[in-house]
Amino acid sequence: MPHKPSINEALQFLQDELGGSHNELGGLTARDAWMAFLRFGGQRFDTPATPDSDGLLFQYGTYAFNGPRMFMLDLTRQFEINDVEGEHDHYVQIHCELRYAPQPPLEDLGTFDSWFFHDSGGDLDTWAASLGVRLKPLWDHKPAEIRLYEDPI
Repeated sequence: MPHKPSINEALQFLQDELGGSHNELGGLTARDAWMAFLRFGGQRFDTPATPDSDGLLFQYGTYAFNGPRMFMLDLTRQFEINDVEGEHDHYVQIHCELRYAPQPPLEDLGTFDSWFFHDSGGDLDTWAASLGVRLKPLWDHKPAEIRLYEDPI
């Protein structure tokens, strides 16, 4: 059985897929980020053997969480963390958040989210293909900001 990397390595894996250092992220488009996220999403990590222990989340909308209103495309990987008895303790999310100045075409997209979970019978490529049309308005646009971060929830 091949070695699966630790969840602790996930943020670095995503950064590597995106092309390296944080300073280099400024030139990425939504297409670049999505393709890197899918490569990252295909990499399996050492997770519990439950259907919802490794999930991918695609979501967007216009929000003002941490400052001015921005259209945000958030590509998230969620891992379940179990305690020493093997029971659910919490989740860790790895985010690739692309922020755009709000514009009517983007705000007109409204809000949307879609989950994919490894080991639940779905196909990653089919899920990804179903979301491609939602990315078209952003495909070649460079975001004002890209944030990569890990968040325990």
